[in-house]
Amino acid sequence: MTLSIIPAPVSPLRQRLIDDMEMRHFSNETQRNYIRDIGRFATFLGRPPDMATAEDLRRFQVEQQESGVPVPTMNSIVSALRFFFTQTLDRPDLARKLVRVAHPRKLPVVLSRDEVARLLGATTCLKHQAALAVAYGAGLRVAEVSALRVRDVDSERMLLRVERGKGGQYRNAMLSSDLLALLRQWWKLGHEQGVMHRDGWLFPGQHYLKPLSTRQIYRVVVEAALAAD
Repeated sequence: MTLSIIPAPVSPLRQRLIDDMEMRHFSNETQRNYIRDIGRFATFLGRPPDMATAEDLRRFQVEQQESGVPVPTMNSIVSALRFFFTQTLDRPDLARKLVRVAHPRKLPVVLSRDEVARLLGATTCLKHQAALAVAYGAGLRVAEVSALRVRDVDSERMLLRVERGKGGQYRNAMLSSDLLALLRQWWKLGHEQGVMHRDGWLFPGQHYLKPLSTRQIYRVVVEAALAAD
């Protein structure tokens, strides 16, 4: 006897939030984060978040701070709640009660040309080397690298088409001749291996129908950095 699992129904309020995010072309990751953060507030509240008051928001933020929630996480929650109260509930009066916490930003460590070359050379396969080279050479975020398709490489204009980058915007990134040559090497090898297709992902994952995930790319960077010392 087989048991079928019926998914839990989505509440009308949650569906309205999802619809609002879809209309604004929020990425899947942003949608997951907003739903998680608003769910955290609802758990604190003990009732649906659309029943919150200004005092509830104040108590929630105080509790978050006292419990040691990191400042970037607190500000991410504020962004999610502001969207929820402003767009989904049409309650900008409540959104104005949310306070973003200032925190000093540290300058990122910028690798030298030699260090970048060592990092790329420490990767274990051509696909990983090409993915990291695209990230560094074209200035792409990890999610943008993951979402690239073969058709996004414009060798005539020497551009990479980046779909739905930060803020859901489309943009073009410059493509150097060295980077194009590396991508052509990867295309040739991947095509021979049967994982590269003209309408497929530029960096397929374990199955060619799915892209290399952001988590996998992070792991590639960490492993390469350790190997490169």
